[in-house]
Amino acid sequence: MNTTNWGKILGLIFGSMLFHVPGAILGFIIGYFFDKGYAQALSDSGGFASLMRRKSSLKNRAIFFHSLFSLMGHIAKSSGRVTENDIALASALMDRMGLTGALRKEAQTAYRAGKQANFPVDETVLEFKQYCYSRRDFMLIYLEIQIQAALANGHLHPKAREILYSVGQSLGFNKATIESIIKQNEASTHYHHNNQRSAKSEGMSLVHACQILGISETDEPRAIKKAYKKLMAQHHPDKLSAQGLPEQALKLAKEKAQDIQAAYETIKQHKGIK
Repeated sequence: MNTTNWGKILGLIFGSMLFHVPGAILGFIIGYFFDKGYAQALSDSGGFASLMRRKSSLKNRAIFFHSLFSLMGHIAKSSGRVTENDIALASALMDRMGLTGALRKEAQTAYRAGKQANFPVDETVLEFKQYCYSRRDFMLIYLEIQIQAALANGHLHPKAREILYSVGQSLGFNKATIESIIKQNEASTHYHHNNQRSAKSEGMSLVHACQILGISETDEPRAIKKAYKKLMAQHHPDKLSAQGLPEQALKLAKEKAQDIQAAYETIKQHKGIK
């Protein structure tokens, strides 16, 4: 059946079920405008049946990992050359995600492709954006993973920052939001590095906790709770899984959620928040 008729047909059915003839007319009108706005997108993606299959598609998984690791390789190369340390950090990230076998080879091949001088950055980011249907939380996790990788050695190279700004803006985030995400992940990175250097975990500092939540130490409890709930909702694994985020990337989202939870508990303890 032609996808250009889906909106009108569905509008007729549901409209008549609810309000009989007047509802059918109203549903037809609403369906007409649906068809005008979305029929081409549905047709290009293979119709409704394609949408139902999308989450488990091997093609889409390949798009995600190729985009993720090729851009990661491009960012690593931006400082001049990819060092052995850069490669080791990328491998460590693959370990954290549990990438093995063919999936790991896909990631390694993509990383090498990103190091090439003619790597198509804009096209790669656009393909990813189309793959995830511009879902904001999905794109946020993607950007966070890129930032985490760029920060893995403890600092962010100026050229890497420029690329992250460009990628983030292409995904629809303004510069202030991107900088806030960078600072949040810098705090998480410093917290984990401090714990690795210490013989025992000393807990999270109030400064790092506030940076992870993106708040000020002087903020009121209500604002702190709001920031915490927003970040936890953005990193909720069930929601991200339903949006199509591969299970390997969900592991990183869960790690970030644990940092957010730890930061909130630290702030609660310091401020006596119930």
